[in-house]
Amino acid sequence: MSITRRSARRSVRILGVASASAAVVLGLSSSALACNIRDFKAEAKCDGDKGVIVVTDIDATGVPATVSVFLEGDGGVETKVGDQKVKGSKEGTAVTFPEDWKPNATYRVHIKAGKFVDEDVKPSLVAPSTACKTEESETPKPPASTTPSPSESAPAESASPTPSASESSSAPAGTSSNAPSPAVGDSNLAETGANSNTGLIAGVAAALVVVGGGAVFLGMRRRGARNDG
Repeated sequence: MSITRRSARRSVRILGVASASAAVVLGLSSSALACNIRDFKAEAKCDGDKGVIVVTDIDATGVPATVSVFLEGDGGVETKVGDQKVKGSKEGTAVTFPEDWKPNATYRVHIKAGKFVDEDVKPSLVAPSTACKTEESETPKPPASTTPSPSESAPAESASPTPSASESSSAPAGTSSNAPSPAVGDSNLAETGANSNTGLIAGVAAALVVVGGGAVFLGMRRRGARNDG
């Protein structure tokens, strides 16, 4: 059975359509497997009381990429946080940028991966509304003091005054003491410094006693002589 020209043309046409369809399918599948911006995810997190920005690459093809993070300021002014290289994986490969972000701060994350990706992650990254470090952790309150205030301790001091050194050295009046008290004369002489005249005073007193005794003796003798006469 011979093949006519018409049948041959029809077969070639069918083969061409099939080849074109296969090329389209392969192109779409390769595009789906290739690295793209949807393979990257950015998050603002807390590492203890410090802020960090984490970018994860889930590109299963493992195309090396460079991640750049910028802090967006007022008037379109940007501050670069840093650059890091990453090679994605099916499970996801993450890179971490130390950044003490402020609540609701906005960051632009740019991805450059060979000839496949050169654009920003959309939408822009917005930090959470709550900071990692609270005011209480920055300025801890001092512990309550158990020492009473001066106003509280003042009545106690006035109620029970501490005796002074001069008051504690002498015993109160009307109370007994185990230590013998010095004689009045000795204490007065010691206090005034007149102990050097003690011998003179004693001699004068003895002389007066002798003179008085002699006078009494003479008087009694005269009275007896009168009685005898």
